[in-house]
Amino acid sequence: MKKRPKPLIGPDGEVRELTKADIARMRPAVEVVPEIVEAYRRSRGRPPKDVTKQQVTLRLSPEVLDFFRKQGRGWQTRIDEVLYRHVAKEKAA
Repeated sequence: MKKRPKPLIGPDGEVRELTKADIARMRPAVEVVPEIVEAYRRSRGRPPKDVTKQQVTLRLSPEVLDFFRKQGRGWQTRIDEVLYRHVAKEKAA
């Protein structure tokens, strides 16, 4: 007859120290409760956008950076907006 593992939680509600045998019996959550793991993964993070921006490295003059950074949070978005308006104006011309 196979020996049953000792319960992890004692009568006092405390979790006992894990043994090597306990650790050997452990399985990844995705194997044990895949539906819960999948629901958790779906609920994490922002929903994907239809159009995403691309990350680039761009060298700008210190004056340009100071101007936009002094305006506070969102300075990178404001640079993007200025460039976007310039591109739209050039396309229209």
